[in-house]
Amino acid sequence: MKLEYTVNSTKYTTVKEVLKAHFHISDRLLLKLKRHNQIFINQTPAFMHTSLHLNDIVTANISFTETSENIVATNLPLEIIFEDESMLVLNKPAGITVHPSISHFSDSLSNGVQYYFKKNKIHTKIRPVNRLDKDTSGLVIFAKNEYVQECLIRQMASHDFKKHYLALLVGNLDENHKIGTIQASIARKENSIIEREINPNGQFSITHYKLIENYLDYCLVDVQLETGRTHQIRVHSKFIGHPILGDSLYGSVTQLIERQALHSYKICFVHPVTNQKIELKAQIPQDMEHLILSKTF
Repeated sequence: MKLEYTVNSTKYTTVKEVLKAHFHISDRLLLKLKRHNQIFINQTPAFMHTSLHLNDIVTANISFTETSENIVATNLPLEIIFEDESMLVLNKPAGITVHPSISHFSDSLSNGVQYYFKKNKIHTKIRPVNRLDKDTSGLVIFAKNEYVQECLIRQMASHDFKKHYLALLVGNLDENHKIGTIQASIARKENSIIEREINPNGQFSITHYKLIENYLDYCLVDVQLETGRTHQIRVHSKFIGHPILGDSLYGSVTQLIERQALHSYKICFVHPVTNQKIELKAQIPQDMEHLILSKTF
């Protein structure tokens, strides 16, 4: 995949200015482009400090032949929501991790993506841009090159990347709390590897929520993350006294659902290459949909 810029003004005077100021390429990737001679002016190899002239076309080939041989390729069913040269977006089911681990060495989502890439001769590393807990379902992006990964992570840091979740919470939200914002810092709980807690010395965290519907003892809410801390929605839900239904770590188990009822259903961002606004949605999974439609709780 290539990035191209046509010089139509005197805004940038060198190749490096285009790559750094226009495309916001990191120093690490810039060094890689130089080392592999993947920078061109008018299809001719160019140096960083080469001067530019009107109508010159600056090109950077940002796709390299790469592998992630440490990740086992496993034939897993993948629900593809969106795919182009830049990225692969999947709807992750509950019960599967995003990254391989000692206990999930060959059955993570990344293992399935590795198989898919090899099958389709996509020679790139496995680069998940965002992550979801094992028992949280929903949208996960895999960047197909380093540049796209960097751009999307930068959008997350600047809060331009919007992440929306559907959650079933224990209890009802009253009239005064149908829409709200939770601002409470989160830190790892002392003597725990996994669990987080509200802690004034932790990382500043913001969660926005909006009630969709109250049921008998539970409610459905739309949650938008402004920051992306580990277990943020789960910890903040517990903090306001409405833990996520089925969350055994921050609430309690239930016979209604076998995992925390949390689903990443919508993401919005600017495409790093086309600059178009992208909005993607993933259908709510059957276990949550059944509870919403049946209204038996």
